[in-house]
Amino acid sequence: QVQLVASGGGLVQAGGSLRLSCAAAGVTFRWYTMGWFRQAPGKEREFVAAINWSGSNTDYADSVKGRLTISRDNAKNTVYLQMNSLEPEDTAVYYCAAGQMGMGATMRRELYAYWGQGTQVTVSS
Repeated sequence: QVQLVASGGGLVQAGGSLRLSCAAAGVTFRWYTMGWFRQAPGKEREFVAAINWSGSNTDYADSVKGRLTISRDNAKNTVYLQMNSLEPEDTAVYYCAAGQMGMGATMRRELYAYWGQGTQVTVSS
């Protein structure tokens, strides 16, 4: 069965950095667009970033542009989210997801077929 295992979350001070990883198994990784979403307490799950199958195209939420960078390594079946200049507003559970859609639709979470279990990111002020 398909498994997406997210890791790398933790507690960091504002201005700090974290690198999230999401390892995929049971799926032909290079066939899928990969996305990162996040959900803060009391809020809906929101789009953060996405990357196409080859890594040649990326998309970001406006709130994270210039601070977060998504990348992937198809040889390792892993997608990454490098998070720099973190802000308290970035505090959330971060989820990775796999889907098959065009880059114009990556913000639509209903199009992702598979989801990881989430990893907590907490940014203190």
